[in-house]
Amino acid sequence: QVQLVESGGGLVQAGGSLRLSCAAPGSIFSINAMGWYRQAPGKQRELVAAITSGGSTTYADSVKGRFTISRDNAKNTVYLQMNSLKPEDTAVYRCNASLKRTRFDGWYDYWGQGTQVTVST
Repeated sequence: QVQLVESGGGLVQAGGSLRLSCAAPGSIFSINAMGWYRQAPGKQRELVAAITSGGSTTYADSVKGRFTISRDNAKNTVYLQMNSLKPEDTAVYRCNASLKRTRFDGWYDYWGQGTQVTVST
């Protein structure tokens, strides 16, 4: 049932750091892109950061300079290093990957179950 396996969430004080990991298990033909989304209570889900198969990255304006997304293609894993965390970063973070299980498939979206990040004042 598990699509993507996430880890690294937790409780941290403002100014602290966390590193989220997301791995795509099983057989994979190709990964087009992977990224992290977040949703806080009462707010819309937003894209935090993403990285393409070519290594291009994109970040939400609110996290630029503080968060860094990276990948390990051999492990089919994406990471989100979060530094200088603020209470406004508190949200459920979900990993997303666009991938093909076989060369016959299209680019299907896979999601993690979500990991809570809480930043205290």
